[in-house]
Amino acid sequence: MNRIPAPWIRTRLRTAPAAAAALALLVALTACLAGAFPRAVDRYEDAGLRQAVERAHPLNTSVTVYAQQPDALLSQRQREDALRPAALNARYAAVLAALQRPFVADRAQSTYGVRTANPQKAPDPFLPQPYGLPAQIELTAQEGLAAHATVKAGRLPRADGLVTASTPEVEAAVSAETAKSLHIKVGSVIHVPGSGRAPLAVRVTGIVVPRDPGGAYWATHELLHTPNLIPVPNTDFYYWLGALLLSPDAAPALLGTAGDAQRYWQLAPSVPALRSHQLDDLKSAVASMETGPDNRRLRAATDPSTNVTTYLDDVLDSYGALRGKVRPLVAVAAFGTGTVAAVVLLMAAGLAADRRAAELTLLRARGASLRGLGARLFAETAVVAVPAWAVGLTVALLAVPTDRAAYATAAATAVTLIACAALPVRAMAVHRTVRVHAARADVSTVRPSRRRTVAELTLVVVALGAVETLRRAGTSGGQLSSLAPVLVATVAALLLIRLYPLPLRALARPAARLRGTVTHMSLARAGRTSASAVLPLLALLTALTTAAFGGSVLAGVHAARDHAAYLAVGADARVETPTPLPADLPDRIRRAPGVQALSAVSLSYESKPDDGEHTVPVAGVNPEDYAELAARTSLGRFGAGELAKRPAAEPQPALASPSVATRYGTRSFPVRLEDGSTITVRVAAVVDRTPAVIGADFLVVNRAILDARAARPSALLLTGSGIQASTLRKAAGSSAQIQFRSKERAEYGDSPLQSGAERVYAAAVAAGAGYAVLALLLSLLRAAPERTALLARLRTMGLTRAQGRRLLILESLPQAALAAAGGALTGWATIRLLSPGVDLTTIALATHETAGGEAVLRTDAMSLVLPAAAVLLVTVGVAGAQAWWTGRQGAVAELRVGDAR
Repeated sequence: MNRIPAPWIRTRLRTAPAAAAALALLVALTACLAGAFPRAVDRYEDAGLRQAVERAHPLNTSVTVYAQQPDALLSQRQREDALRPAALNARYAAVLAALQRPFVADRAQSTYGVRTANPQKAPDPFLPQPYGLPAQIELTAQEGLAAHATVKAGRLPRADGLVTASTPEVEAAVSAETAKSLHIKVGSVIHVPGSGRAPLAVRVTGIVVPRDPGGAYWATHELLHTPNLIPVPNTDFYYWLGALLLSPDAAPALLGTAGDAQRYWQLAPSVPALRSHQLDDLKSAVASMETGPDNRRLRAATDPSTNVTTYLDDVLDSYGALRGKVRPLVAVAAFGTGTVAAVVLLMAAGLAADRRAAELTLLRARGASLRGLGARLFAETAVVAVPAWAVGLTVALLAVPTDRAAYATAAATAVTLIACAALPVRAMAVHRTVRVHAARADVSTVRPSRRRTVAELTLVVVALGAVETLRRAGTSGGQLSSLAPVLVATVAALLLIRLYPLPLRALARPAARLRGTVTHMSLARAGRTSASAVLPLLALLTALTTAAFGGSVLAGVHAARDHAAYLAVGADARVETPTPLPADLPDRIRRAPGVQALSAVSLSYESKPDDGEHTVPVAGVNPEDYAELAARTSLGRFGAGELAKRPAAEPQPALASPSVATRYGTRSFPVRLEDGSTITVRVAAVVDRTPAVIGADFLVVNRAILDARAARPSALLLTGSGIQASTLRKAAGSSAQIQFRSKERAEYGDSPLQSGAERVYAAAVAAGAGYAVLALLLSLLRAAPERTALLARLRTMGLTRAQGRRLLILESLPQAALAAAGGALTGWATIRLLSPGVDLTTIALATHETAGGEAVLRTDAMSLVLPAAAVLLVTVGVAGAQAWWTGRQGAVAELRVGDAR
């Protein structure tokens, strides 16, 4: 009979389809997350860059290429032809062709034209002349007016015939705002002084309204649509400055004025084309246009006198600095989650190797080489992992659309390589020596080798270096500082795996004298745990440390925003008017829905202590209400008794800011209020901040010491949730200024760079927690066959089902408790060690200027306790479920199978 060889890979996959499906699911999920992470970072960084450019004024983002008027050595006709639309358009096309990526011009908002660099005085009497100074006019012939403006009255200007420098009259349009401010109507004629000729008459034929006044076409040179009152230097006089919009065909007429006609090509950056990963190249391109090789190309395309001006590089530098401070914080979560995911893949490979230990031992005993065994296992794993990699990467690419796929592909490929190589490497390491039976591998028989000890000591040194780097250089210390929490968790895991059997064995001795064997047996078995438990312990500690660090980061960000919002508003809501409020308004608002507490404050911003020139805001308050508000907002806590009213002959107590207390000391001094009344106060307490006054200088006094007029409240500080703005507006009137803390707080996180980093950070921490639970399940699943066999044998000796459940739970609980306590302790220590080098101000408040100081990293108790408690609950639940399931299966089937070892 001929032997028909069975294909190895097909046979193995058919033998264990569930294990192959589980590996495929794990690889697909991990590859998807690994591929989605860099794309998510690219997405929010790109959005942040685009918002930074959009929010910056077009004057600061547009690139203006301008050239002086044509050379006087040229003939008059040549000079006029250089200003005609055909010549300017040809040079505009050459300018666009000379631009180097990644700078891309927005052609819809870019334009070109001719304008007078020196505005000219227009003596026409109908133009406004404040202080007797005539209005000045700038003439601009800009391409594309019809596409960017709507005609409100009249028509757009045009040029009849060939316009030259000697043309006596041209047509122009003005914006609606210019027409209103300068009293210009359709048909008005404005005379601009000529140069060596009669004044140029400019007839207004139309009034236009910009379609997008904030776009670069209009806003790069705002004078086109908004006239300005210009101050005369060293005087208190002003004059009007406005712009007249000529037809591009009329540009040669500007050579006949003394306005110094300049040609310009205005380039607006294309916001959709901006990419954060091209930031350095974009900055280089902008710098090259200003003073580098691209500047020479632009001069060659336009005129030797061409200059380039832009403030886009300042906008890019500001964004780059913000991004540079956010990235390291996100990298901490990425490294932590990546480490846990890698450990889970290694644990999955270890579980497969243990499940097939007898098979692999037999193959080695029958002559299989290490290389051949490793190659077979690699091919077997690759058949499952590679399709899973393709599925996971495809899902990541479709779920998070961005331009770049290289980093996502590399990350997903790294996951697949780890999954494919882990099982062969583990099998080759375990089975490098041919043996019939595997030796025991618990900590009672396996001793750490010298190489392992040296490696662990090296890791400790590296971790200490990373912590010190982060403490000194902050999050700008490079990738090593971002690895600091992971390294600290790794060192803690190695330390705990060496130490924790000792107390368990010490407890097992007195437990042996207790009645019953369950407690003693569980402690004895827990003390002889497998030496390979370092991986699950590493996964749990890394996940718990990352979760604690990440939770503390997010809690610190939220606390910083809350504090900054309180500093800006003073309460949950604030109603303030420049004049005293109606007498019945506080009672009406106190009854409004959502209002829980109210503190009425009389504010005198221009009060003068010692009747001097220096002014200090004075707030008159009700001590009891205001003390509760200060305690609730954590802004200058004080006791209500400190502002208790004193007899009229004595100076009254006051709360003062540090600067005011330093200036006036503890002596009594008079304070003249805005209404002319005077009070005499003495500084009773010093507080850094106070809810009523937004600023660093203030005095707070009891409102009862003020006279009736000064005591009338001008501001209401409200506490409560669900306060409606419409209700406050209806009650306070249109003249009142109403502020909400929630609205102010929302503005601190409106940057895509901030919100995106927070979402990615939270997702990374959540993914790390999920992988930690999976690591715990794999750890328990790895010991499941041995525990099942143990319960089967013990039940034949009289062990009850309740005792079996207690045995498994007590055996699993020490390691889980160790991981939970060690993770919480490691997380706390990591935060304490790294907090001096972590500044959360950037991610919390970004570019908003506040007086709240730096947002520092503080320990968040919930981030320490909740993940640790989850580890204990999962451990107990899985152990109880395993005991229950084993009890339902019965012991006979397990005893027939025999001991797998």
